[in-house]
Amino acid sequence: MTESINGWIWGRNLRAFLEVLSRFAGYEFDDTDWRTIEAAVQDTDDENPDLWYAYPLVGVNATLEVSLARAVGGEEMSIRVAGAEAPELRLRADTLLSAFAAG
Repeated sequence: MTESINGWIWGRNLRAFLEVLSRFAGYEFDDTDWRTIEAAVQDTDDENPDLWYAYPLVGVNATLEVSLARAVGGEEMSIRVAGAEAPELRLRADTLLSAFAAG
């Protein structure tokens, strides 16, 4: 099993990040997914490993587990993506993290 891809993005970019990542996995991300995640991440803390929230994206191309936690007192969202086995998917996920951390 490959290592998870770790990084952070601005919290305001979270939905767009998840929508694009889901597309790469072949998963149909919808409003129900977003409402679930949006509510769950409110009580997360990226400095406490017990307070991260994990959400599965089970698609036709890959099954990813996205772990999320807010930076307390900040606008950043820490992210870990596990299950990206294919080199192309790993590169795409890593690139997405970089892109959504900018601006």
